[in-house]
Amino acid sequence: MKKLLLIIPVLFMLSCKQKASDTVEGKKLNKLAEQYVTLGLTIGQYDSDFVDAYYGPDSLKPKEITDKTFPRDSLLANINSLMNDVKLVADANTDSNKIRANWIYNQLLAFNRRVRIDAGEYRSFDEESRELFGVAAPSYAEEFFKADIDKLDSLLPGKGNVNDRFQKLANKFIIPKDKLDAVMKVAIAEARKRTLAHYKLPAGENFTLEFVTNKPWNGYNWYKGKYQSVIQINTDLKIFIDRAIDVGSHESYPGHHVYNTMLEQNLYHNRGWVEISLYPLFSPQSLIAEGSANYGVELAFPGNDKVTFAKNVLLPLAGLDTTGADMYFKALVIKGRLNYARNEAARGLINDTMSESKARSYLKKYCLMNDETADKSISFIKKNRSYVINYNYGQDLVKGYMDRNVGAAKDPAKRWEVFGHLLSNPIDPADLVKK
Repeated sequence: MKKLLLIIPVLFMLSCKQKASDTVEGKKLNKLAEQYVTLGLTIGQYDSDFVDAYYGPDSLKPKEITDKTFPRDSLLANINSLMNDVKLVADANTDSNKIRANWIYNQLLAFNRRVRIDAGEYRSFDEESRELFGVAAPSYAEEFFKADIDKLDSLLPGKGNVNDRFQKLANKFIIPKDKLDAVMKVAIAEARKRTLAHYKLPAGENFTLEFVTNKPWNGYNWYKGKYQSVIQINTDLKIFIDRAIDVGSHESYPGHHVYNTMLEQNLYHNRGWVEISLYPLFSPQSLIAEGSANYGVELAFPGNDKVTFAKNVLLPLAGLDTTGADMYFKALVIKGRLNYARNEAARGLINDTMSESKARSYLKKYCLMNDETADKSISFIKKNRSYVINYNYGQDLVKGYMDRNVGAAKDPAKRWEVFGHLLSNPIDPADLVKK
C-alpha cells in the first residue's frame, strides 16, 4: 500500500494504531460524543431540516416530544454546557482525541447559531456562515462578473441579451422526461465505475434513484446508513445534459454517497466514533460535504472527459443532436465562474440590501439562470440562507487543499488517494484554508 504523504501532520496522526478511545480521556470523550448525538437529534425534533442523516444507536435517540413549543433557552444552555465539557478534552494528550474534541466543538458552535436562527435571531450573512460553516466566502462587486459576461457575449452566437442567447443554446440539450431515468442511471454508473477504479468501497454499498417534485433543490442524497443512499432528482426544472453528470456524480460517486460511506466505515465502525453517525445539515460538515461533492465531478471527469462522455454516450441516449455541444460546454465553464453571483444574491437577501425582485434579476443576469431556475434559487436561499457558500467556496477550498497536498505531480492516482483521505477523516474548514 502506498504511503500517503500529507502536508497537514495532525491528519496523518489519525492513521496511528493507538486506541485512544480506550483511555480514560477517550472514554470521557465517548460519553460527550453520545451527548452530542442526543442533543443534535433533540434539536431535530423541533427543526425538521436539522438532521440530514443518522445511523447510530437507537439508544441515543431522545424521547418523542409532545410539546412542540421551541425550547430555545434550554437548548442553548445544553449546547453551552456541552461545549465547555468538550473544550476541556480539546487539550487532550492524544492527537486523535484532540481532533475529535475540536471537531465536535466546532459542530456545536453551529448548533448554537442554528437554534438562534430557529428562534428568529439573525446575524449578517458572513457572521452566520462563519458560525454555521466555519468560514465566510469572499464578496465580489458586479464588476467582477462583467468580465466573464463579456467573454460569453463574444462566444455565444447571435446578438442581443447574453442570457437569452445562452438559454437558446442550452435549450437544445434538455433531457426529455421519458429519457431521464435512463440517462441519469448511465451517468451515475459511469461515475461509479471511475470511482471504484480507485476505491474499494464496503461490500453491499448501493443507492436507490427516485424522481421527485416540489423541492427547492436540484438533487439530494438521503444517506440511510449501512452504506445505503436514496438519491432524489427534482423534476420541477428542466434537466440539461450536463446536469446528469454534475448532479448524478455530486450525489453519488465520488460525491455524497461515497463521502458518507467512507465516514461510516472508517470512523463509526472502525474507530467507534459515534458522533459521526449524526450529520447535522447546518454545520461545518456541510462545507466539506458540498465542496468535496462538487470537486469530485472534476476528479471523476477530468479535462475534456465530461464533454466526450456527453457527446458519445448521453446525448445519443437522450435522442439529442450533438451539434453545438462543444460551444455549450465551453460556455458552461465560463458560467461556472459566475456562480459566486448567487452568493451575492443570498448576501443581499439576508442582509436586507437587495429586494427579491433585484435578487432574481441579479441571478438571471450574472448566473445566467432562466426564470424557473431563478425562482427556485430564491426559494432555496430563503429556506437555507448562507448554505449556498458551501457549493462554490467549499469547492474552491477543497481544490486548494488538494493542490497543496498533491503538489506538482499530475498523477491521477495520487489525487484520488488524497481525496479519499479527505472523505474518510474528520476535517474542519480550518484544515482546508491555506496556511
